[in-house]
Amino acid sequence: MQSDFRSLNRRTFLRGLGTAMALPALESFRPLLAAGAKARAIGTTASGAPLRMAYLYIPNGVNTAAWRPDGSTDFSKLGETFAPLEAHRQDFQVFSGFEQKNATAGPDGPGHHARGNATFLTGVRARKTAGSDIHLGISVDQVAAVAARDATRLPSLELSTAGVRKSGQCDSGYSCAYQFNLSWRSATQPMTPESNPRAVFERLFGAGDAKERADSLGERYASKRSMLDFIAQDAKALHRHLGRNDQQKLDEYLTGVREIEQQIEKIEAMGLPVDPGVSAPKGKPANYQEHLRLLMDMMVLAFKTDSTRISTFMLEHEGSNRSFKEVGVADGHHNISHHQNDKKKLENIAKIDRFYMTQFAYFLDRLKNTEDIDGRSLLHNSMIVYGSCISDGNRHSNSNLPIVLAGNGGGAFKPGRHNDLGEDTPLSNLYVRMLNEFGVDAKRFGDSTGALRKA
Repeated sequence: MQSDFRSLNRRTFLRGLGTAMALPALESFRPLLAAGAKARAIGTTASGAPLRMAYLYIPNGVNTAAWRPDGSTDFSKLGETFAPLEAHRQDFQVFSGFEQKNATAGPDGPGHHARGNATFLTGVRARKTAGSDIHLGISVDQVAAVAARDATRLPSLELSTAGVRKSGQCDSGYSCAYQFNLSWRSATQPMTPESNPRAVFERLFGAGDAKERADSLGERYASKRSMLDFIAQDAKALHRHLGRNDQQKLDEYLTGVREIEQQIEKIEAMGLPVDPGVSAPKGKPANYQEHLRLLMDMMVLAFKTDSTRISTFMLEHEGSNRSFKEVGVADGHHNISHHQNDKKKLENIAKIDRFYMTQFAYFLDRLKNTEDIDGRSLLHNSMIVYGSCISDGNRHSNSNLPIVLAGNGGGAFKPGRHNDLGEDTPLSNLYVRMLNEFGVDAKRFGDSTGALRKA
């Protein structure tokens, strides 16, 4: 059935068989912002635009010498790892001084990678078990997701390039659930991340009950038709109700959706990678950079269409031994993270850090170049945490963590600087601050001692 666009609003969808596609930011929505700003809702900025929250995780720590700024606060000399972010100097801040005490060995001994992965977004010490009695805590993203659950179609979006594991032993007596899941709904329920860009795309833009979605998928695959074919009638009807600028934005948005469809179809048409050991699941790119960027594209689309305002992305699980031949590193990441101050290993770690930072720069580019409903960029109206729960992989250190906060949070944060906290500070203090800016009246979270004010 064709939609009625006489009362256009932010929750309007383009509809078709088994498909509901949310709309991008249009000038037609801007009169709605004034009303939203008067009574600021959870998950919105001061202007009334949506406020996004995302957490991107990198494993195994970093080359700390190449990461650390020179001590100045004005970014006069960033660590060499940050060269890919040169164009974004005013879009992010680097912190010194954050720690996660509950990721340290304490009485639990080995298992630093499982604990680090588990503690990063929870601030809670994981129960050391490889059985079914896992116990951790709710993660910060899910606190926000519960608070804003009625604002968007999807409360949150969980992504990963790694496989899904919820049981078995992975690290020195810790369940694999801790090492392969970044987001936790409760102390005993991890939020399963998705690694297949096709599945993420369908989750974002599919609709209806299970049978309708399955029938729609089957018809699309059988006919080789684009998802856009199914909402064409609605798109044409909406086009007639928009001004010239909004018509152009709608056309650009639909073109962008189709381009991503074509990328996914191209990857699937190429078949599985040649690998005598492990076969990649259908739809998952064989090229790691392409995989990362496609999932980042999914995050941008989700934020752009306000399908969700909260996302986590585990770029690789903690303890990963992936090699990075694309940047000249044939040895496994985890192996060389135990560098024992070997110069060659430290150089290779720095190359891996730069590779990941290049992907982060790509993500920030996409966000910054996407206009939001209030005329700002998606990046301006976002709070993006990037980092790890391990600083130096050789010592498995959980202090002075490598943490970046990108975005202005709609004006709540002051990027463009090195933010030296001056003393050991729970990372959870940043999370309390982010929850507060998101509209959640949180006083404590994890092992926090209060909300971070210096940001």
